[in-house]
Amino acid sequence: MPADAAPTSPAPPPAGPRRATPAPGSASTSTSASASASTSDAAPAPAPAPVTVTGWGRTAPSAARLVRPRTYEEAAAAVRACGAQGARGGIARGLGRAYGDAAHNAGGAVLDMTGLDRVHAIDADGGTVLCDAGVSLHRLMEVLLPLGWFVPVTPGTRQVTVGGAIAADIHGKNHHVSGSFARHVLSLDLLTADGEIRTVVPGTPLFDATAGGMGLTGVILTATVRLLPVETSWMCVDTERARDLDDLLARLTATDRYYRYSVAWIDLLAKGSATGRAVLTRGDHAPLEALETRWRGNAGRGSAWTQPSGTPWTPASGSPWAPPSGAPWTPPSGVSRVSSTRARAGRLALGDAWRFRRGAPVGPLEFRTPRLPAAPSFVPDGLLGRTAMGLFNEFWYRRAPRSRTDELQRISTFFHPLDGVPHWNRIYGRSGFVQYQFVVGHGREETLRRIVHRISARRCPSFLAVLKRFGEGAPGWLSFPMPGWTLALDIPASLPGLGAFLDSLDEEVAAAAGRVYLAKDARLRPELLAAMYPRLPEFRALREELDPHGVFVSDLARRLDL
Repeated sequence: MPADAAPTSPAPPPAGPRRATPAPGSASTSTSASASASTSDAAPAPAPAPVTVTGWGRTAPSAARLVRPRTYEEAAAAVRACGAQGARGGIARGLGRAYGDAAHNAGGAVLDMTGLDRVHAIDADGGTVLCDAGVSLHRLMEVLLPLGWFVPVTPGTRQVTVGGAIAADIHGKNHHVSGSFARHVLSLDLLTADGEIRTVVPGTPLFDATAGGMGLTGVILTATVRLLPVETSWMCVDTERARDLDDLLARLTATDRYYRYSVAWIDLLAKGSATGRAVLTRGDHAPLEALETRWRGNAGRGSAWTQPSGTPWTPASGSPWAPPSGAPWTPPSGVSRVSSTRARAGRLALGDAWRFRRGAPVGPLEFRTPRLPAAPSFVPDGLLGRTAMGLFNEFWYRRAPRSRTDELQRISTFFHPLDGVPHWNRIYGRSGFVQYQFVVGHGREETLRRIVHRISARRCPSFLAVLKRFGEGAPGWLSFPMPGWTLALDIPASLPGLGAFLDSLDEEVAAAAGRVYLAKDARLRPELLAAMYPRLPEFRALREELDPHGVFVSDLARRLDL
């Protein structure tokens, strides 16, 4: 089993106002109050007009005031306003990739945290990064891959913020090896309802409530994250077919331990003996030797290459690490400090790396993200119906190789294929779609089989359906992953009878001691929540103690009485 990066000490905090932690009524607060008093005769700034907010599924819309703080002081002021008399609270929001109503707050405030997007410090030797909560995983990949590091966990999109990754305790294809995102967070700074900024570390109740807590313990401002060392920006990928669900479960159980990343696309429209047929995709980060083999094979086909033994790699033109000709090396825009013995004079010494002669120089850690045309702004409802999805699923299964090993794929292709299609969520039409995801434990395979057969019999048109095997669960009280099997599928929201059908699946999942993923939910009934999340009483008690006036609230929290 591949090992994770060794733990290291957090990077030191950046200079500036980050450590401003006075409680209300302290000297710092008084200074702000004095400044406000000196301008009390001025007309107050008008409150922002409400805007309609939806999740990535384009469902459950609600109107809220959108506030975008750009400094920690502005974030603190926004939180104070959320707690004012007559206010309807507030909730932090990142890049809007949650599918349900977790980042909605009807009639209240939504804090857009993407304005806090600085990378403060990178320890390129020890493998840690200190950054604002509004920094996206895409941005981290841009600045970290050229230094030989990768994010420890990534979901199916890199367009999520670090704060959102912690609040939802996201998981990826490597959960059976590396766990969820919060497992790799060394510390975080949390702005709580009382106006204080608290440094929170793993192993404390506040950390366990915040990891997977859907933003209801406070606003995450910064985090220090442990990284994964890599040699290239490529993946070695194995692909194979499974003829049915039992064959799929057997293959995953027998061979997952040999791969860091593992996922299966499952055909939920297949019937009869083919029910649950799937395409398995597993892989790991490609070593330099894998690229050497590929490029040596391509040398006779016009892709000239050399191995400049002992010569450091020069970043490609346009790379965030490439300085102007003759200029001294500096970190890319938005990165305050890089601590590394490997970054010198505009070059990253990566040993015997490779350099192409044709065109701009490239290296084994170059991060490329293909981009296709955006989905059209208008797609009629019903386009992705049963017939179209059945044809697509048949094609997708047949085009997959029966067995293929060691295929090289770019990181962006392996992890985030849909990120290359901007606004792909439009393809379900104006009604949007629901992503339903649940997990049941090992030993509950019969529940999984029954649900898969029910979905197949119901003919739910889904082309995005994935099955993964989870490893050890996370300590987060509302964290979703637990040891077992998780199935996620997209379903058009306009499908007749969908609500009642999913309600019945919820009941079956709860009866099997499973759970649904709150980051993708906008419809779960509150009476089922306690059976799914046994530490819910602890979460509610800590939230009541930390935020007795309900400063932090969301549509999700109201619906489920969190």
